[in-house]
Amino acid sequence: MAAADGDSSTLWAEKIEKAEREKRRELVLQGQLTDKKTGGLDPKIYSLTLLNYLEISQCPSLREIDTGIGNLIHLQSLLLCRNKLSEIPRAVGNLKSLKVLDVSVNELQALPEEISQLCDLNTLNVSCNQIKTLPPGLNKCVKLAIINISKNEISAFPADFFSDDLDLLSTIVANENAIADIGGEISRLSALKNLDLSNNKLTEIPSELADCCKLKEINFRGNKLKDKRLEKMVNGCQTKMMVRVLHVSDSPTAVTVKVTALVKEVRPYIVCCIVKGMNLKSGNALKRFLTAQIKLHDEICEKRTKATIATHDLQLVKGPLLYDARSPKTLKIVPLGRKEIKAADLVRQLQLEAEEQRKQKKRQNVSGLHKYLQLLDEKENYPCVVDAEDHVISFPPITNSEKTKNLLPSFQSLRFPAVSCSPSFCVALKVLKMAELNKFTFDHKEEASLDLETDPANDETATEPAASENAGKDACPELTVQQVRIVDTDGSLKVVYPSKTDLNMDIGNLTVVR
Repeated sequence: MAAADGDSSTLWAEKIEKAEREKRRELVLQGQLTDKKTGGLDPKIYSLTLLNYLEISQCPSLREIDTGIGNLIHLQSLLLCRNKLSEIPRAVGNLKSLKVLDVSVNELQALPEEISQLCDLNTLNVSCNQIKTLPPGLNKCVKLAIINISKNEISAFPADFFSDDLDLLSTIVANENAIADIGGEISRLSALKNLDLSNNKLTEIPSELADCCKLKEINFRGNKLKDKRLEKMVNGCQTKMMVRVLHVSDSPTAVTVKVTALVKEVRPYIVCCIVKGMNLKSGNALKRFLTAQIKLHDEICEKRTKATIATHDLQLVKGPLLYDARSPKTLKIVPLGRKEIKAADLVRQLQLEAEEQRKQKKRQNVSGLHKYLQLLDEKENYPCVVDAEDHVISFPPITNSEKTKNLLPSFQSLRFPAVSCSPSFCVALKVLKMAELNKFTFDHKEEASLDLETDPANDETATEPAASENAGKDACPELTVQQVRIVDTDGSLKVVYPSKTDLNMDIGNLTVVR
């Protein structure tokens, strides 16, 4: 055991030194990497002021974060989940560029009021702690779009929380707390789309909730409402979502992806899974799917800087697959909606299109694929996914291949993100969204649609296909997720996705069967 601890400490020190030496913008540390005597972090971390992404997770010995965290003023994402933290230092208020703060699954009993100083904060996750009250002033986080406070001991929202200032707040996840009242002021949240207050202590649902005109999903199950007819209705109206995980050893058509060492310097991580049972034939199901993927790219994937998620028709994919990095002068692909071209020429072509787009619209920003070009700046090699016939089927973060897309919903889809940080969370969110969309289609019993065309100018995912197996009107909204093995060039296993710890989401009407 002592030897293992020593190895972890060495590994941690090496990662910190490398981040400092190479002036890296990202650092991911997991496991027993803290000083067990103090329960804190190596002070050298607080000197890595160029970092914009810091993840320290699954460290049971991590009990405190030093005020030095306030030195990392360029941080945009701070993930400190699944540790043993008992408090967050007030210095977190110095992180003015922070967009994502995840301190879930710790031992926090309170949050510092300085969180209200994070004006760029988009996502706040403090779930699975022991928090009793939320700090005042969260309405000052005017860019807040998602807040997850589930599985705490919170009895009420702050008096100033339901504010017109939070006009971007679309998702509130607050299940399994002790909330007794939400009040009519909730109607002031004009962008609210998803509200989960299941398993709290509510006795009434305010009528003003009807004024939230964008509200699509609500969950009040498990509350003892005074109106028993309403209670019966909210407890019985939730259609269950089911995701069945098929083990790689149980499938005769198991897919393997081999990863070369060259991707380490471009987008080093990849996970894949096969999804079956997605109904895209009904109504606007396909358009909703594509819209959800675009939104995921823009928000959680931070405009593809953190992850790129692709969808391919499995019937058109010839495995095994190779995740590689190749010279842009030799890498060839048939991009969506285009003819075969070398990657270098494609990027140059897109740059010219972007410049023309700026001139026509007389603005600096561009749309579509053009907004992702800067992610390849100064890269000697470009990442790609190659099939058994050496055809490039994906060129992340830019485009996928015309060869593996199909505008008609097919029976299976193969998904793989190629990313620059830990990808499992992004894929899990996409699988969850697919289950939600399948449920929506099932609940609304839409008629089959023949118009499956979408506008590819908005996002390159607009021509990507997805699976459709439960296409019948009366089919149960169940997805099957088949595991995919990721191996190195020697065939040694790197990861299997989804693993036993993946897809463990705290969603009341979601059942994952393994």
